Amino acid sequence: MINTKLLELQGIANEIRIDIIRTLFLAGSGHPGGSLSAADIMSVLFFDEMNVDPTNLDMPNRDKFVLSKGHAAPVLYVTMAHKGFLPKVELKTLRKLGSRLQGHPDMKRLPGVEMSTGSLGQGFSASVGMAIAGKLDKSPGRVYALLGDGEMQEGLVWEAFMSAAHFGLDNLTVFIDWNGLQIDGRNDDVMCIAPLPEKIRSFCWETIEIDGHDIEAIADALAQAKTVKGRPVAIIAKTIKGKGVSFMEDNHNWHGKTPNEEEARLALKELGGEWEW
Repeated sequence: MINTKLLELQGIANEIRIDIIRTLFLAGSGHPGGSLSAADIMSVLFFDEMNVDPTNLDMPNRDKFVLSKGHAAPVLYVTMAHKGFLPKVELKTLRKLGSRLQGHPDMKRLPGVEMSTGSLGQGFSASVGMAIAGKLDKSPGRVYALLGDGEMQEGLVWEAFMSAAHFGLDNLTVFIDWNGLQIDGRNDDVMCIAPLPEKIRSFCWETIEIDGHDIEAIADALAQAKTVKGRPVAIIAKTIKGKGVSFMEDNHNWHGKTPNEEEARLALKELGGEWEW
């Protein structure tokens, strides 16, 4: 990846983090930790990888993205706003009564959201269905999904892994945002998911392990995924929950707690963002 593109994507990821903090402060509720950890992945997907067009939402051969860890809706909404799917000013309505930006993504309210998610595992399962449909339609479009590591404790997830491999869905690429934390603490203490790469490989998936905050590594993994034939691809992204904000990093207490004004101002200062929108 040339340096100018790399710097552009890094800048977009940082802007996404800035707007996540602003949006969640105004909302007064929501999930910062897992939204911040996924910003780099979302930057590469929406601004370098996926074939999507905010002005042509029903484009037949478009790529599709499913946020299976639906509680991280802020990172999806902010990314979509930066891409042009909705006005940035609408981010100020997050979780407000009547807003299109509910606590979990709603495909019936917000055009551009491919699947309503929130119940963990269901988004991944829906992405498998989308990939099967793409195969039947002989569509060149690809399907991408983003799962949380706590989500890997759901039985439905492993049924989806098994089904995707059985049907040879090489048009499906799944990211696992492995930051090691969930709402009640560390994965290892709540319900250990290790050894995750070996488990996924045993389900006949191509498995790639990367640093989930390394823009170039994310882009390279996606390029590699498109060369794989006959099986789906899982990209296991090692990340830091709350990435970019020192007092939120690697702290499960920021899974579903929003910053007060003092904390929001400090977070924005660390990210190089302005208080005023």
